[in-house]
Amino acid sequence: MKRRELLASALGPAMPAEKADDLKPKKSGPRARYFPNFLLRTHEGKEGRFYDDLIHGKHVVINMMYADCQGLCPPMTANLVKVQQMLKDRVGKDIFIYSITLQPEKDTPKALKEYADMHGVKKGWLYLTGKPADIEVLRRKLGFVDPDPERDKDKTNHIGLVRIGNEMTDMWIAYPGIAKPQNLMKRILWLETPKGYRADNESADKAKLPERKQK
Repeated sequence: MKRRELLASALGPAMPAEKADDLKPKKSGPRARYFPNFLLRTHEGKEGRFYDDLIHGKHVVINMMYADCQGLCPPMTANLVKVQQMLKDRVGKDIFIYSITLQPEKDTPKALKEYADMHGVKKGWLYLTGKPADIEVLRRKLGFVDPDPERDKDKTNHIGLVRIGNEMTDMWIAYPGIAKPQNLMKRILWLETPKGYRADNESADKAKLPERKQK
């Protein structure tokens, strides 16, 4: 299978206003009616739709961070860098790592690129920003929510988990982002698509991400 085009051309100075139809995924899949299709920017200065370009039919690893974080973000990033090294050239081809900023009002593509370069992030791992309201919706859709409303408001208390998912099989788990890199990689590979698997789009009606029970 040829690799799909992931992203569009370079961005202008501002994100364009979006029409309601633009937010509806153009592609069909298990999570097409669950995830919004917000327009996001990457640290490489490109843009893409969250569902159509970043999630549809893909095996993904997603965390949330912000560039000036002094708590969980640096060790989690270091862990994921080690995972990327172990996965080698699979990252960006059949496994996709996305880091979404919790401070889109501050973390421009340039700031995210500086952060990625500083931590040794290689090609195939994307740092993403967008409109603050859109990022908040994605945070909740991905399950990065603290049950305590007061703690949930404080970005320094953000949950130190990664969301691992395979949209084709509609299997999703959450795993500690500061776990041993070897264990994190095992959980990622655990969700690989079996050979000959055909997607069932019926699961698109589910209200929440299904969690695969861990052994």
